[in-house]
Amino acid sequence: MQDSQSGLGGLLRAWRDRLSPLDVGLYAGDARRAAGLRREELAALAGLSVDYVVRLEQGRATRPSAQVAASLARALQLSDAERDHLFVVAGLLPPSPLEVPSHIPPGVQRLVARLGETPVAVFTAAWDLISWSPLWAALLGEPLNPASGRPNLIRSLFTDEPLHGGEGWIVSRSGSVDAFGASLVADLRRVHGKYPDDRSVNALIEQLLVQSDTFRALWQSGAVGEHQSERKVMRTDVVGDIELDCDVFTVAGTDLRIVAYTAATGSDAAAKLDFLRVAGVTRVDPSRRPSRLIGLRL
Repeated sequence: MQDSQSGLGGLLRAWRDRLSPLDVGLYAGDARRAAGLRREELAALAGLSVDYVVRLEQGRATRPSAQVAASLARALQLSDAERDHLFVVAGLLPPSPLEVPSHIPPGVQRLVARLGETPVAVFTAAWDLISWSPLWAALLGEPLNPASGRPNLIRSLFTDEPLHGGEGWIVSRSGSVDAFGASLVADLRRVHGKYPDDRSVNALIEQLLVQSDTFRALWQSGAVGEHQSERKVMRTDVVGDIELDCDVFTVAGTDLRIVAYTAATGSDAAAKLDFLRVAGVTRVDPSRRPSRLIGLRL
């Protein structure tokens, strides 16, 4: 017999109640009548409607999809064991160790929340975008939810499916865009070797082999490598070109990538980031977008 706290709705409420807004990088505001996150805050963090969260907690919806369950696990900062239990209670198979991990451990979530004043995002090993800071969206635009699933950096580079809302661009200097693409394809081959049975990785590769001659040529070269940090120039209408250091950190045990853009204190780029922090999401005039030969649509 299931008690009210062991079912899906009860567990979601209990996990929501134990988190404070500060735990997830939100402003707590005035005194609250109840501890924990509000339903609307959980909904926003998980990318769900408030109504759907209410129905889940009240037991009127009991079979979320695997993608929804994974989003809830990340938003609630569940441990691996708690995430697996959430999947079981929801009638789903827990993620397999043969699949590319997409769960963000609580410690990594806290780290990213504390980097809220920096353009920072979390990607899976296969370069699916799964979390980002407000300043990341201000610099590059709000990430999209494509029909193909989670937004993917490599797919956005080699197809017409942008990662973000078309606002931000990386502009090339001396062929660096070509090197960037080659580095990502070599990295994807390494990931495919580690997770050969991951369906989403195989589907991504099959799609790009069909849709992109450039990807096909790079893939057939057989190059294997790990994508490294580099310096990039971002183009926006709000602050113009902004040159930033782009650092990529891999989370041990998960293969997650933390990508952060930074500028030296007191530099022109730092001043532009400060302006974007206040100005919010950027916009780019479509007529000013560079061609794929010199730029990347993110």
